[in-house]
Amino acid sequence: MLPSAREKLVLQGAVSGELGLPAAALPLFSFVAVALFISLYLLTMRPTPRSLLRILVPVKRCVDYAVKIRVNAQQTGVETNVKHSMNPFDEIAVEEAVRLRERMKDSIKGITAVTIGPSKAQETLRTALAMGADDAVHVEVPESANVEPLAVAKLLRAVIEKKGPYELVILGKQAIDDDAGQTGQMLAGLMGWGQATFASKLEVDEAKGSVDVTREVDGGLEQIRVKLPAIITADLRLNEPRYASLPNIMKAKKKPLEKFKPEDLGVDITPRLQVLKVTEPPKRVGGQKVENVDELIAKLKEAGVLPGAA
Repeated sequence: MLPSAREKLVLQGAVSGELGLPAAALPLFSFVAVALFISLYLLTMRPTPRSLLRILVPVKRCVDYAVKIRVNAQQTGVETNVKHSMNPFDEIAVEEAVRLRERMKDSIKGITAVTIGPSKAQETLRTALAMGADDAVHVEVPESANVEPLAVAKLLRAVIEKKGPYELVILGKQAIDDDAGQTGQMLAGLMGWGQATFASKLEVDEAKGSVDVTREVDGGLEQIRVKLPAIITADLRLNEPRYASLPNIMKAKKKPLEKFKPEDLGVDITPRLQVLKVTEPPKRVGGQKVENVDELIAKLKEAGVLPGAA
């Protein structure tokens, strides 16, 4: 039952008496209270910087994909005095981070590119900055250093702990120089984060705090959901990287780039494996045409494929 007019007056008088306000001021007081409640509600719903996504993109300087690989004279590795560029799979990772920011607008707080390599690796970082990264971190190691995937993962963990928090790490599924394909998985294990490898499509669900990833598997596609923070490794079909424009290349020279050494991060990069020898595969020889089966058998015996002498 609704209160009568008399009961309303009694209620107003009781409230105004309790608060020490005249009865005429009660409607104004109620309006101010409601406005204050709405303001506080809107403030609590506004995203804070902690809720915005920060993306880390590890990139690697590799021998350019168009260069013919040759073993060096010492047979300790490949010849490195050739053209280098960013690992193509890492280019895809940088592009995907930039596209996420374009789609999600203000939900992305920043994109950081990081590399582990010699001083020349700064060129690779400048390329990532020109593509759209906001800042960069260079962990400098000697050119002759053999930094294994586990050491790289430990260095990346140290960067995340020092420069973080980061909610998403996107990197290439492998580097074209050694094709190890281990760093992303090792980093996920060290961090205790979820991972999605060989991603061909990804969508960030802000409401659920997760990433929906489509990945190619034998015989079809697999769709998985990973809670943030997460590690994503990029496959070839995720996107097609853009070319950096001249204005962005010039702007990249002024973007912040911070340097560290492994000892600054408390990481030992001493390799656990020793390369004994690297050799080129035997050169292929031209084939021969045969006129009949008997000649084919004779040639196979001559080559030692079949037992018996020709």
